[in-house]
Amino acid sequence: MTKGLTIIIPVFNEIENLDRVEEQLSTYISNSKFPCNVLFIDDGSLDGSLFKIEEICNRNSAFNFIAFDTNYGLSAAIKAGFDTVETNLTGYIDADLQTDPNDFDILLEYIEDYDLVTGTRTNRKDSFLKNASSFIANSVRRLFTKDGMDDTGCPLKILKTETARRIPMFRGLHRFLPAMVLLQKGTIKQVPVSHFPRLAGQAKFGLWNRLISPLLDCFAFSWMKWKYINYRINKRG
Repeated sequence: MTKGLTIIIPVFNEIENLDRVEEQLSTYISNSKFPCNVLFIDDGSLDGSLFKIEEICNRNSAFNFIAFDTNYGLSAAIKAGFDTVETNLTGYIDADLQTDPNDFDILLEYIEDYDLVTGTRTNRKDSFLKNASSFIANSVRRLFTKDGMDDTGCPLKILKTETARRIPMFRGLHRFLPAMVLLQKGTIKQVPVSHFPRLAGQAKFGLWNRLISPLLDCFAFSWMKWKYINYRINKRG
C-alpha cells in the first residue's frame, strides 16, 4: 500500500456537477503537499455521468474510476471505494461539492493520531426541512451509537485505509462510519468544515431516506453492536 490519499467520489446522476469536480479537485491536487488522486465510483448513472467521468479520467492522470453495472446505492459505492484504493489513506467527498476539497487539509492535520477524521457542517446551507430532519436523525443516531458525533452525514471524511476495509458495510450504514470505527476500538475526531448550497443536480435524499430509513438502521446497528466480534491477540507461539 503506497503512502498518499485517494479521494473517493460516489456519483449517481451528477453530470451537471462533474466539470466543477474536475476543476476543484485538480486545483486541490496540484496545490497539495500530500500525494493525492481521485477515484470516481459511478453508481449506475443514467444521465451520461459515466461518459463525462471517462473524459475527465482520460485527460487527468490523477483521476481514475470504477463503474457499477446498475445502481446499488451510496453505501455500496463507498464500500467499493474502500476495497479499491491502493493508498494508506482514503478520503470521501460528494460530487455535489457542498463541501470544499481544500478542507481535506484540515482533516489531514489530525489523521496521524486518529483512524477516522470527519467534518462537521457548523453553518449548513440547506433548506429548513433538510436541516431539521438531519438534526433529528443525528440526535437519534447519537442516542443509539453513543459515538458523540454531531454530523455523521457530513460528506467530507478521511480514514486510514486499513481501518476502512475492516468496516462491515450494509445498505444505509454509511451513516454509521464513526460508530463502526469505534466498534473496532478505533479512534475518531470531528472538526468544523465549510458548507455550501447545492448549485446543480438533484438531491438524492428525501424525508424517507434522511429520517425514517436511518431510524430503522439504528436498530440494525444495535443488533450488529450486540453481535460484533472484536478481539486482540496477546501472544503467539
